[in-house]
Amino acid sequence: MTTGLHPGGPPQDPRPTDDPAPPRQERVGPAPLHADNRTRSSVITARAAASFDPVGRSVATARSFVRDTLQGWGFADIVDDAVVLTSELVTNAVVHAGTSADVLCLRSDEGVRIEVADRYPEREIPLQASAVNMGSPDREGGRGLQLCAALAGHWGVEYSPTHKQVWFQLDLPERPVGTRTAGPSLPAELLPLADGRVRVAVVQIDRTAAISAWNEDAEDLFGYAAEQVTGKPLTDLAAWPHTPGTSTGIAEALQLSRWEGSYGIRGASGRVIAVYASHLRVRDTEGEPSTVCLLVRDHERAVLQTPLRASATDTTTSSEGQATDTFEVFIGSPAPDDLDGLLQRTVERARDMLDGDSAFLLLATDDETELEVRASTGLPSARQRFARVPVEAGPGRYGSARMPAVHEDLTVVPGAVPLLGGTGMRSVVTVPLKVEGRLTGSLGVAAESPARYSNEEALRLQFAADRIALAVESARLGELERLRRGSLSFLVEASDLLAGTLDRDQTLALMAQMTVPTLATWCAVYTIADQASDPFLSYVLHEDEERIDGLKALLSKIAPPDPVPTPGARVWPAPAAAAHQAALRTSMRSLGLGERPPVSSGIGTTLATAAAVGGETVVLPLVARNRVIGMLTLGKPSDEHFRQEILELAEDLSRRAALALDNARLYSERTAISQSLQRSLLPPELPHVEGVEVEVIYRAAGEGNEVGGDFYDLFPIRDGAYGFAIGDVCGTGPEAAAVTGLARHALRLLAREGFGGPAVLERLNSAILDEGARSRFLTLLYGELWPQEDGSAVLKVVCAGHPLPLRLRQDGTVEAAAEPQPLLGVMEDLELYEQTVTLDPGDVLLCVTDGVTERREGTRMLGDDGLADVLTTCTGLTAGAVAARVMRAVERFASDAPSDDMAILAMRVPGLQVD
Repeated sequence: MTTGLHPGGPPQDPRPTDDPAPPRQERVGPAPLHADNRTRSSVITARAAASFDPVGRSVATARSFVRDTLQGWGFADIVDDAVVLTSELVTNAVVHAGTSADVLCLRSDEGVRIEVADRYPEREIPLQASAVNMGSPDREGGRGLQLCAALAGHWGVEYSPTHKQVWFQLDLPERPVGTRTAGPSLPAELLPLADGRVRVAVVQIDRTAAISAWNEDAEDLFGYAAEQVTGKPLTDLAAWPHTPGTSTGIAEALQLSRWEGSYGIRGASGRVIAVYASHLRVRDTEGEPSTVCLLVRDHERAVLQTPLRASATDTTTSSEGQATDTFEVFIGSPAPDDLDGLLQRTVERARDMLDGDSAFLLLATDDETELEVRASTGLPSARQRFARVPVEAGPGRYGSARMPAVHEDLTVVPGAVPLLGGTGMRSVVTVPLKVEGRLTGSLGVAAESPARYSNEEALRLQFAADRIALAVESARLGELERLRRGSLSFLVEASDLLAGTLDRDQTLALMAQMTVPTLATWCAVYTIADQASDPFLSYVLHEDEERIDGLKALLSKIAPPDPVPTPGARVWPAPAAAAHQAALRTSMRSLGLGERPPVSSGIGTTLATAAAVGGETVVLPLVARNRVIGMLTLGKPSDEHFRQEILELAEDLSRRAALALDNARLYSERTAISQSLQRSLLPPELPHVEGVEVEVIYRAAGEGNEVGGDFYDLFPIRDGAYGFAIGDVCGTGPEAAAVTGLARHALRLLAREGFGGPAVLERLNSAILDEGARSRFLTLLYGELWPQEDGSAVLKVVCAGHPLPLRLRQDGTVEAAAEPQPLLGVMEDLELYEQTVTLDPGDVLLCVTDGVTERREGTRMLGDDGLADVLTTCTGLTAGAVAARVMRAVERFASDAPSDDMAILAMRVPGLQVD
């Protein structure tokens, strides 16, 4: 916001000089009452201007600007109407039009003219003679003009291609010349007592807050000569705390157009002198902002203090001569289904109507046992929003919810209105919101001074509450229905996400990400491994990623919540208490009052982290299969509360998340067991064969499978001799893996007992058939390898129904190295024989399973011929390079992922390398 105050001087046109066209003016209402040239022709004695950004808080700032300006000019009689009209017009500009608002206050000898302009870029300029129909008072829009017609003596609307300006003039009431406001006549004994001659210190402050003028009365009151204080900041002499119940500091007070209040001035003797001050912001002869301060002793405040403003009148007269209640005119501007907007507008209008310092509105729960704070103005709303207080009984009960009540001084009846505790409010009027005799809420207006309200104000507020109660209840029911639909949609989406993973860590992350920031500002998930284990902090998330580490450090230092299986959310005060203590220690260290933490202490808890955790924290148990497996902890920043609807939604989510987390745990346990068993079926490691290169590539089909129906093995039989095997059990998965284990271990045992290849396979065939219904047929290539001293290797192989091994010679020719024989697990009597193959230096023997040769792309299949073609390109390659090239060719043959297990065993006798 930018402001400027211009006392005196000729009138200046506030519009830009470079407007492309002169403004058009539209008269609204009867001509005799709206002669728009009267103020323009009057002598302007002072003006104040301000610009406000297009944000919601600008409306409250604009009200304060107009209130301070008019009070500074001594126009307390018309402040109420001016504030109400300005509030409505600025709302139209910054909220509805979405542009900045320019407010200009002009003081003349006839009254005050206030102009509010917005800068809507695509406004249609109405015709000069077009009549404007404001419509029914019950319609949603256009209430700003109706207010002007109801309250202002003169008003109008001016359009240009760049902006729209609504102005109104409030005439001053007739009163004797020289009187600012009239007070009652008092007996002499009740008049304020002055200590000798009343001295009024006049102190002028320049724009830097330094003292530029200091009169004789100031020297007498405080003991400083003018030359001792000139040029020094007034803040060096001012002793605060300031006026009780206000939040304005001395520096801020000096920037206001008008301010009154109490503070202290340190005199030359060092003693603090309590003074009552009146600050008026002006401009000096050079046009620079300056503040004039009038100060008297605090007990002589009657000299300067503005008397309390009288209550606004009950009704105003509209242009048609009918009595119209102001609240009735301007309430209802928000859409009927905009509950938050309706409630906020209600409390703002109620506060303005009764000239209060704050207002609040609470809605009742369905059973009418509690009231929930839903809107407030002039109060710390972040702390109060969604807080709940009981209606009838219990600590902090709301004792006056069902009937209108006036509390003249809350210090006499502390706790009568719990949410006003510690706010500095002294007097309050509260009225119930009722629909068909049922309590639906409570509306209240409070002030910092005692004895501010009477039964008359309570009746006016009750009338307004009766007019708005039905609309509020209708909007509340609409919001509740939207929340329920949104909750169902949220839970459906959450269930889909949680059902889409069986990974424990991913489930924890999803739980936290679904709650932050939708349900809470931060979230922590504790898990419990078993009944004998303590809760473990497994996952922490905050909507601000920079605070996650500090939050995790804070939660790690406090004991976890108790794993109580009782359903529902329960408050956990430990994080807020720990955050408060951490913030206190940090503040003390910054002031040098505590020990510095050691450098090696790691991430410390900062004040920002303490503020993030200082609000309400709730814990929901994660219960699955009648066991508490963890806790879901949700938190809000400092002084915030959870809505009951949010807690109920979080409870539904916790039930689904607990089942998903337990399913992920069970899946992880079973996967770990399965993988451990599968790994036991694979050879621990391949032995080193002197004079022969050996390379194996193994791929099991199916997610989570490390071993399938294909298997391989290479093991020493006796000195200088090695057994090798590659086989394929019918099918894939754990059932095939069971036969794989039988075959691999039987081969090792029988070979080391001294049986030859045919005898080994015949006995293995009998063992498979003995499995009965669990048996599966098996193709197997088994051989024995003897490295020779001349660099060659002799192999004896038996190929029982398996793809034939291929031999690659150094000249690039490829040939089958064995003949096909019957597979195992089908017939009882097998007659197998072995064949001898000699690998010369540089030769390669390639053995594969049918997952390689039966690789398909549509109707095409790689086959034995395709594999042979790939092998012809491997001349001179090492065994590892041969296996890798074959696997790469198989993967590239088809775009789909392999659907069958694959194993490749390549053995090469080293020879001369060929480029």
